[in-house]
Amino acid sequence: MIILGLLIIIRILLPFVVLHYANKTLAAMPGYYGHVEDIDIALIRGAYVLNNLYINKIDTASQLQTPFFRSEVVDLSIEWKALLHGSLVGELEFERPTLRFTKDKAELDQVKKDTTDFRILLDKFMPLRINRFEINHGILTYRDQSSKPEVNLEMTETYVLAQNLRSVYKANDLLPADVKAKAYLYEGHLDLNIKLHPLADHPQFDLDADLQNTNLVKANDFFQAYGNFDVNKGKFGLYSEMAAKDGKFVGYVKPIIKDLDVVGPEDRHDSFLQKLWESIVGAAGIIFRNQKKDQVATKISFEGSFKNPKTNMLDAIVEVIVNAFIRALLPTIDNEINLGSLNSQSADKKSFFQKLFNKDNKEQGKTGKIKSEMKKN
Repeated sequence: MIILGLLIIIRILLPFVVLHYANKTLAAMPGYYGHVEDIDIALIRGAYVLNNLYINKIDTASQLQTPFFRSEVVDLSIEWKALLHGSLVGELEFERPTLRFTKDKAELDQVKKDTTDFRILLDKFMPLRINRFEINHGILTYRDQSSKPEVNLEMTETYVLAQNLRSVYKANDLLPADVKAKAYLYEGHLDLNIKLHPLADHPQFDLDADLQNTNLVKANDFFQAYGNFDVNKGKFGLYSEMAAKDGKFVGYVKPIIKDLDVVGPEDRHDSFLQKLWESIVGAAGIIFRNQKKDQVATKISFEGSFKNPKTNMLDAIVEVIVNAFIRALLPTIDNEINLGSLNSQSADKKSFFQKLFNKDNKEQGKTGKIKSEMKKN
């Protein structure tokens, strides 16, 4: 009876003890300050839940705090499915998280540091290796408060599901883990699919992504701040594939802008120099526009090693010409990149005129579109 009473008391006190430890840990992070409002313990399913967690960055000079990460719910638990396979690993679920980057902290080295620090923080809260994580209704934000106008880009309704990150299942597969992500960017829809081997010595993955029908007008603060022009109409799409293995990678990105309108009646109050610059931008869009499809597009290929990446800008220029004057690039993933592409790139090189006049490209594009639809289904 005494033992039962002690267990009841421990169970009652446990959330308060864990809450104290969590807030002590969050407050002691170098360069950050965090706090969690409440913690729920679910012993039966081997989990605990952090409610209303936030983490701010601290400016070392002024000691001012800037919002960095916030989540209404963070659920940390044992993955029972993996336990049935003989592995003790964990899973994470985030509900309505927000992650914010600012211009002065958005350099690649700083993003890498933020990612590392965040992983270290999670390790303190989750003693198990994470095999699965899920994000629901997330928001990814980029802010530049020093620009004129201020830039505030948001990717909303982000959903991410990553599975088998510790290779509990299909351990002998070349790419045993997978990550699927969906999000909205100003009326446009993003789809991202990655097959990967997270335990490989070098990055090893096969990625494809497409962003469709983003409304460029809603990103005018970005264009005004960094390009000194605005857009009256236009839809943006981006299609990409990439594969990596043994320290090497290959891939492409294919941006496509449809129904672009830079100069219009909306610009009548602009200054003369502003109108002149926007006329130049608009003229370039008209010259390199495929009239039949009403689109400006190119395809930028890249390959190499992570220590020595290479981008072929001549190919990008050729693709602009091809799209404008010969045949329109298709708004779809081409399904031409996979791990096997890393061994066949040198054999697939085409000359300048082959790229311009290769008649097979159109049929390959149609095949790629069909394969893309089959892959999605």
